[in-house]
Amino acid sequence: MQRTLRLIRRRAVSSIPVLLIVVVGTFLMMELASGDAVDAYLVSLGGGDAGLAASLRESYGLDQSTLARLGLYLASLVQLDLGYSVAFNRPILDIILERLPNTLWLMGSATALAFTLGSALGIVAGARPGSVVDRMLSAGSLALYAVPSFWLGLVLSLVFAVQLRWFPTSGIETIASGKTGIDRALDVAWHLVLPVTALGVLYLALFLRMMRAGMAEVWRQDFVLAARAKGLARHRIVLRHVARNALLPLVTVLGLQSATMLGGSVVIESVFAIPGFGRLAQEAVAARDTPLLMGIIVVSAVLVILVNLMVDMAYAWLDPRVGSAEASS
Repeated sequence: MQRTLRLIRRRAVSSIPVLLIVVVGTFLMMELASGDAVDAYLVSLGGGDAGLAASLRESYGLDQSTLARLGLYLASLVQLDLGYSVAFNRPILDIILERLPNTLWLMGSATALAFTLGSALGIVAGARPGSVVDRMLSAGSLALYAVPSFWLGLVLSLVFAVQLRWFPTSGIETIASGKTGIDRALDVAWHLVLPVTALGVLYLALFLRMMRAGMAEVWRQDFVLAARAKGLARHRIVLRHVARNALLPLVTVLGLQSATMLGGSVVIESVFAIPGFGRLAQEAVAARDTPLLMGIIVVSAVLVILVNLMVDMAYAWLDPRVGSAEASS
């Protein structure tokens, strides 16, 4: 337990400079863009005079210098205040907390599907390298890996939602259904079948190929040859010696792919009209709402850091030698 706490403390401290670089870099890049949220707001109103624009910029603090606004923004972040959205006219934290759960459901379900099913199929393929099953799974994973997520999402929606009407075409749940508890959970799961499939298939193929390649390498290790020489049953060698060691690179990739999957959820949310984090970012860009966009990027960075922290803990659990080295260094 103490070793785990030391590992979490080390990772938390090392994440602070990373988060600071993301915030400062993003803030300065947005300063280079022409126009701001007040310009977009006045355009949506059909225009406005210079006095109204100056008054709005003063009320949102946009009339101050870049360094002054950066300092105020960093001070607000320390107090968990992400500012005020010009486009939505609401606190940014409240808007993000409304949209974030939908994205977490989509990402979490797609990650669980891709990792568990991809690892399992990778074990099946790697258990007997060169067999017919291995060749079929390898060819199938290569084909799936070449399919773009947005294209697969459109095809799934057209076939299973529009033509067959087995699943809903859009949304995260049935609007005004009044469902609660387990009925609402089942309704959300029903809406997520197609989006999760579209987002998870690419990563399922990736994990399958990595697991298969890892097992092929571990089969040649001395400890596996020793286990085979002892006459252990093949399924015990596969599950206890080969698959467990081949799983470690997948855990590392799982953390690295978390940021990529978050970006992929933006496209899938647009295809299936899911009111999540990705669509919120799209709306913030369209409205030039830089404070809201900054809040989305900061929360996204924190999410990726947290996922990588959980991956490090899982890695340390699977390989205690790594956890001991990390905690004691």
